Amino acid sequence: MSKALMSDHILQLEKELMTYTYDALNEHLAEDFIEFGSSGTIYTKQDQLVAWRKNDSTTSHSVSNFAINPLSAEIILATYETIRNDRRISLRSSIWKLNGTRWQMIFHQGTIKAV
Repeated sequence: MSKALMSDHILQLEKELMTYTYDALNEHLAEDFIEFGSSGTIYTKQDQLVAWRKNDSTTSHSVSNFAINPLSAEIILATYETIRNDRRISLRSSIWKLNGTRWQMIFHQGTIKAV
């Protein structure tokens, strides 16, 4: 797969995770997923699934400056910025791993951008 097609695919997966559906989280987050949240809290896949059940948020994000950097044939680093509907801007990075035939996120970090 070309880098452009891979970039489109990983961006689509990132956007699916931003929909905050249980199925998307369960499918796209690897079992050993870890996130360093902008609050400084560390989250696991299980933490995210539990939080989903309590979430009544209507937060939406727009994505800009999306780029991927293949680290190997099976590992991709994605970097981008998001702007939430409350205008908060975050710098984000994710590591995706090819598990069998599907890409799953193994790491994510969001950092609030100083304005």
